[in-house]
Amino acid sequence: MELNSAKKNHSLNYGKVISVRGSVVDIWFENNLPSIFNLLHTGKDGEIAIEVMAQIDANRIRGIALTATQGLARGMVVESSGKQMEVPVGKNILGRMFDVFGNTIDHKEELKEVVWRSIHQAHIPLTSRSTKSEVFLTGIKAIDVLIPLERGGKAGLFGGAGVGKTVLLTEMIHNMVGHGKGVSMFCGIGERCREGHELYHEMKAAGVLDNMVMMFGQMNEPPGARFRVGHAALTMAEYFRDDEFKDVLLLIDNIFRFIQAGMEVSGLLGQMPSRLGYQPTMGTELSKLEERIANTATGAITSIQAVYVPADDLTDPAAVHTFAHLSAAIVLSRKKASEGLYPAIDLLQSNSKMTTPGIVGKEHYDLSRKVKQTLAQYEDLKDIIAMLGLEQLSTQDRNLVNRARRLERFLTQPFFTTEQFSGISGKYVSLEDSLSGCARILADEFKEMPESAFYMVGNIEEALEKAKSMANNENLHDSKIAKNPVPVK
Repeated sequence: MELNSAKKNHSLNYGKVISVRGSVVDIWFENNLPSIFNLLHTGKDGEIAIEVMAQIDANRIRGIALTATQGLARGMVVESSGKQMEVPVGKNILGRMFDVFGNTIDHKEELKEVVWRSIHQAHIPLTSRSTKSEVFLTGIKAIDVLIPLERGGKAGLFGGAGVGKTVLLTEMIHNMVGHGKGVSMFCGIGERCREGHELYHEMKAAGVLDNMVMMFGQMNEPPGARFRVGHAALTMAEYFRDDEFKDVLLLIDNIFRFIQAGMEVSGLLGQMPSRLGYQPTMGTELSKLEERIANTATGAITSIQAVYVPADDLTDPAAVHTFAHLSAAIVLSRKKASEGLYPAIDLLQSNSKMTTPGIVGKEHYDLSRKVKQTLAQYEDLKDIIAMLGLEQLSTQDRNLVNRARRLERFLTQPFFTTEQFSGISGKYVSLEDSLSGCARILADEFKEMPESAFYMVGNIEEALEKAKSMANNENLHDSKIAKNPVPVK
């Protein structure tokens, strides 16, 4: 689409409010009934925005307010300009923070040289999509080895509250922008304002803010606004892909809140709920959003979406419908988090459609299968170990357990975004180093090294250095005890 230098002029049309029920507003128009998705304004200074959701008859429309309806009353004049909701696009939006209406909320100077574009864009047709499957590297060992992401694909981060979804998303932004691979777009749907504030300052401190755009629709905003944040962020991401020919990393936190906002809007409009109270149109609404995320010959939007799983139940309709769109599913585990194994990824439940010999190569594929097989066998042996102890296992099983425990610890990783909390500097690990480390552990090359040497390191060389350092400290400690023996009472 060619960019116009200014907004198009539309003739104004006026109506009046005839009913207000919470966020649902019915409006009467004498003639020229506004189209579906048109944006209407009312209130003292037009501060109340309403999106048309249904045309009830020849003179009445039903809309959902995208702002608070405080002060709205029957008989108030409503203005329709014939336009849909629009957001600014252009190079100057980089490094800025926006709300759903495209207003900047970072207290900086006004935007200049931008064009406003409707948030309701058609998805890329199949004929324009790239048919080539490429791996998107993140620099995170567990993901690159066992759950490779697709460039131009969609990956889901599944997990309950407090298992590290947002931390993992922030780390991916840091790695993507820090290694100069393209533009990052962060879209916060119905999350806490604290998270937005922290993310902004973290990205600023890391020096990567100039290559990313942030958009937020916080949890205290009306459902209509939260329901449109995803579409608004995608419109900005599509500009960088289609007009600037860049790769875009789109991070959505949290896609469940999008479904939840749709459920609230549906309930307000009086639609009959489906299973577990979800809206009957959930599949369609989610598809409209997800199908706009794709890769073309000139650029790609790669999306990573945090998915809150209600009560950790992966059979919940919201989780099931989201699974259908994903090329990779990263499941975060509360058990792993409680053991201190971060990122707390359940490597056996997580999967990726990219893990095939034709895409990642036979060597990588065979190694990932072997790693998963080792971890699965260790999982089966855990009950026996808990009841009888490690000593009761055969030599072969003991070796397998040692390998699995070293792999589990090697696949942990210190993050750049948690440096201030952990005191350990973050690591970006290349795919070659990650594969090499796993292969050497499986070959029993480090059988005599302590397990703790593999915990929270980058590549395998760092584990060797850590083991040497631990051995030196132990020798020093032993020599001190030898020189100053503890007196026997």
